[in-house]
Amino acid sequence: MDVPDEFEMGLANRKAIYSYFDQGVPAAFTIDREHCIYLEKQKCGVCLRFCDIGAIDFEQQDETVTLEVGAIIVAVGYDCFDPTPMGEYGFGRHPDVITSLQLERLTSSAGPTGGHVCRPSDGGHARRIGFIQCVGSRDRRNSPYCSAVCCMYATKAAILAAEHDPEVRSTIYYMDLRAGGKGFQEYLRRAREMYDVAYIRGRVAEVVAGKEHRLSIRYEDTDTGWLGEGTADLVVLCTALVPSAGIGDLARRLGVDLDAYGFVASDPLSPVQASVPGIYACGYCREPLDIPDSVTGGSAAAAKAFKALTGARE
Repeated sequence: MDVPDEFEMGLANRKAIYSYFDQGVPAAFTIDREHCIYLEKQKCGVCLRFCDIGAIDFEQQDETVTLEVGAIIVAVGYDCFDPTPMGEYGFGRHPDVITSLQLERLTSSAGPTGGHVCRPSDGGHARRIGFIQCVGSRDRRNSPYCSAVCCMYATKAAILAAEHDPEVRSTIYYMDLRAGGKGFQEYLRRAREMYDVAYIRGRVAEVVAGKEHRLSIRYEDTDTGWLGEGTADLVVLCTALVPSAGIGDLARRLGVDLDAYGFVASDPLSPVQASVPGIYACGYCREPLDIPDSVTGGSAAAAKAFKALTGARE
């Protein structure tokens, strides 16, 4: 039975027995309970005969394990905002309107298209790509904060697409370019000069179907006040990154506070310290962060936990 592959963001299918992703550690396979014929109907069971090492046990049950610990590190990450309710962008209505994570899978050599940036509608090569920034971010209707990483990952994706196919041209429609990290402005300059990435400061009003599998992007250029319309083979929505589902229930179980946006609240003078002693938070569950800052926070949380367990000095 083929079902949509979650890791491939629905761009490909997988079987009921599958590995989560290539290069996973350990390189193990799992069985999808909801789509396994044996578990659903007590039929089939062919995998039992073909598994030479006897790794399949259909009688195994869930169990609860209680651990006594001296510190807890919360690092539950984030979820991607679902842009479906923002109907003006056509996500879910136009097959060639995708999210940034779906584009990441298209540009991956291990992805469903082997690294070729293709239109989901017909498999044709996408030569013109339009990126729409702040979809759900900096928006009072959804997430009023900046998601911190979108400007740079859109630029990276545009560069990768051009490296895969030199004929690809990308346009990034943005509210403000927030590139405050080391070397970030230089990276934007390289994208403009070496890969012909165009940046248009403007809020996109809507995405509508055009001719010959193309999409029209209607926007206002906020530098000039001019109403413009661009065309693209593929429109990429750079969606907000939001606190992961279940963080509220986890916070109640741990007794820690959340801030106004649903992130784990921390001490301003000790950023990884949650509101309960011995509990630390790091990564995107604490606040919008990019990878280097998340790594720094993870190291800090590990150091704090080590100190709590050993009494070592900081």
